[in-house]
Amino acid sequence: MSAPSPLTALSQTIHHCQLCPLSRLRTHAVPGEGVTDAEIVFIGEAPGYHEDRQGRPFVGQSGKLLDKLLAQINLTRAQVYITNIIKCRPPNNRDPLPAEITACTPFLHQQISLLSPLLIVTLGRYSMGHFFPPTATITHVHGQPLMLDDVVVLPMFHPAAALRNPQWMQAMQADFDKIPDILVPLRQQRQAQNQPGPDDMHQLSLF
Repeated sequence: MSAPSPLTALSQTIHHCQLCPLSRLRTHAVPGEGVTDAEIVFIGEAPGYHEDRQGRPFVGQSGKLLDKLLAQINLTRAQVYITNIIKCRPPNNRDPLPAEITACTPFLHQQISLLSPLLIVTLGRYSMGHFFPPTATITHVHGQPLMLDDVVVLPMFHPAAALRNPQWMQAMQADFDKIPDILVPLRQQRQAQNQPGPDDMHQLSLF
């Protein structure tokens, strides 16, 4: 019997995690799901009721909207990876607490390291806050890509927020439309890194 992949082994660790009190309240932990060679990782905030019951991310109304937005740019869940800042549902879907985020952060960092995506799309202010300065607000920075080391982070509204605030739906659709163009130079850069040659020092213009 072959050993599980590193990402599968990490998911198993998350399923058995007892690092914070949410572990005593959950039905299932929700590590995340998707392909191991995903170019894009979507990071939400926390599992909700349906996610807790099924052990899968974004399976409620927010998930249906996310599927629709992916289809808008000719993508499906089968081509991306989807996870959350924290992996267990907070009571009554309250906001994640700092201690809960701290407990889960190493898992997120390991996921990103194992996946090595080209693009991280943050969904909501808590996942945005993990990568952006404390002074940043989602209403001001959504749709504006940020280059961090060898990955680009694109902040967006959370699908649940867009469902509650129709005025944000158009902005979210417009932000999704940016993804294909953002990926083009990132793919070129990754290809150049994997195929060293005389143009190694050429710097691509990302945006």
